[in-house]
Amino acid sequence: MNIFGVMDVSGSALKAERVRAEVVASNMANAETTRTPEGGPYQRHHVVFEAQGGGTFQESMANQLGGGSSVGAGSGFKNIYTGGISGGLSGDLTAANPTPGGVEVTGVIADASKPLERYDPSHPDAGADGFVAYPDINPLTEMVDLMGATRSYGMNASAITAEKSIFNSSLDLLK
Repeated sequence: MNIFGVMDVSGSALKAERVRAEVVASNMANAETTRTPEGGPYQRHHVVFEAQGGGTFQESMANQLGGGSSVGAGSGFKNIYTGGISGGLSGDLTAANPTPGGVEVTGVIADASKPLERYDPSHPDAGADGFVAYPDINPLTEMVDLMGATRSYGMNASAITAEKSIFNSSLDLLK
């Protein structure tokens, strides 16, 4: 992980949660849409997230250590203290390597649930039997999803703020 690793990870989450909030907003906006260009009522959409870089923390650490699974003494990045954590860091820590732990949106999929049927013979989209097909969108479910996206966005923004504070504290120490 490079020096901006926290910002990379949290930035990817901010982007993903923004997409999630947009999809939820679209679902809420179209909760009563009975006519779409594809025909039929609007269908609820879901966001599919996927972890970037994959792997476990141990695999990520092993990759950063150049394939080794333990931290050897005496060589490499910097001896922190005698006999302690040292050496072995050999990967490119500053380039645009995929940051382990990030998230990306791999797709937005349509819900395959059946539309809700309501009797309203005066509606222009009513069938011969007087029923209108409405999207199967529950406003409470959408609000819970929106709150989840908002909370996750806030948590990741807080992580970026904390990282900024760490950078500022480090710069103050160097003055």
